[in-house]
Amino acid sequence: MLGESHDLLHEFPDLQDRISALRTSNPEFAQLMDEYDSIDARVRTIEELGTPVADETIEEMKKQRLHLKDRLYAMLRA
Repeated sequence: MLGESHDLLHEFPDLQDRISALRTSNPEFAQLMDEYDSIDARVRTIEELGTPVADETIEEMKKQRLHLKDRLYAMLRA
């Protein structure tokens, strides 16, 4: 769905406490989460506003977002 929120709290509501704890105690996790949130916001803005952008560009951004989400999830489960 276009413009759908993919923030970590929305994606993993059952891990809310763990996300909060890692965000404050683990600088690497916080940095990755900031990158993830930034890419997610840009993707949503592009989709919602219908900003002209090459398909390859938006797909690459979505791949980056997915890669970051995978890394963050691995850290949450560790």
